Amino acid sequence: MTVKDIFDSLNRRAPVEMKMDFDNVGHLAGRSGAEVSTVLVALDITDEVIREAAGLGVELIVSHHPLIFGSIKSATDSDLTGRKVVELLSRGIAAICMHTNLDAARDGVNDALAAALGAKVCGLLNESEGISRWAELEAELPFSEFLRRTKAALGANGLRYSGPGRPVRRIGLCGGAGAGDMFAAFERGCDTYVTADVKHHEFIAANELGINLIDGGHFPTENVVIPVLAGWLREDFPSLSVFVSSSCRQPEVFYV
Repeated sequence: MTVKDIFDSLNRRAPVEMKMDFDNVGHLAGRSGAEVSTVLVALDITDEVIREAAGLGVELIVSHHPLIFGSIKSATDSDLTGRKVVELLSRGIAAICMHTNLDAARDGVNDALAAALGAKVCGLLNESEGISRWAELEAELPFSEFLRRTKAALGANGLRYSGPGRPVRRIGLCGGAGAGDMFAAFERGCDTYVTADVKHHEFIAANELGINLIDGGHFPTENVVIPVLAGWLREDFPSLSVFVSSSCRQPEVFYV
């Protein structure tokens, strides 16, 4: 199979047409006709992930976050993005990146996040973007128990939160930076909203609205999709060797 075959398969599951306007997704590096026998799946294409891929002898990395955001005027080893492109191409490794299209896709980031939290998706919070969801737990939980479950389920290094600490049953959620849809969650009657990259004024707003707001971290709230991606590849290409990155991890740590 080729890089193009794999991209076409992923594109059927999470079409690039579903991406947000700012985004840069798809086959971003390498030859489309290159033969692939081994793939590494990771949330981010970091220097460490590239070294891991080279050590495994893979021909393709499939990631969530794009290797390249926006336009670049050169690809040299003098900047952080350029050196990744140079290293990948010099080692014959291609890159496919599925970002906001994977956020929106069925069984993608946000459906995987809901599943990790033990919630059943009931619908979309923001119809125009099609990314954030609202969901319900099978039974109401004390807020302290839901915090414990969330940290454990996401493998997060820590959680930030605000709000009244209401019992949790109906939740809104958006993997990654999705705090803007907290207001839609409140209007939907959610008692809790789970996302990442929450700003100071958004924590204050949660206190004033009376909704629990949990920042689970960008990496943990999105990394839940990596086993899904790996599963899609194994299902569509049974002869393909698929590895999940062991070097890609939450970059921030907490001193408490």
